Amino acid sequence: MQNSLLWPLLADVSEQVVWYGQQLTSDEWKDVFSASLKRQKVVPGLDGGFVVCGQRTSRMAKQEFSDLIELIYAFGADHGVKWSERAIA
Repeated sequence: MQNSLLWPLLADVSEQVVWYGQQLTSDEWKDVFSASLKRQKVVPGLDGGFVVCGQRTSRMAKQEFSDLIELIYAFGADHGVKWSERAIA
């Protein structure tokens, strides 16, 4: 159930939020939210940019995944995201 809710939430954020001048994909938003939730380590990439190490939603416990969903809802509320029907639990 949680995973089936995650992707519609990410799609809504991806479609409606421009992040520092960039339109991110749902996968990229998943990385952003997961890294924020887990306070992941960030290292410089080999050819520039940065790489977030170690975030995997597949390794999250049920409570962590629930916290991730709540983080996305809170972020969306702060950024004026209008949730689609598929993203309402």
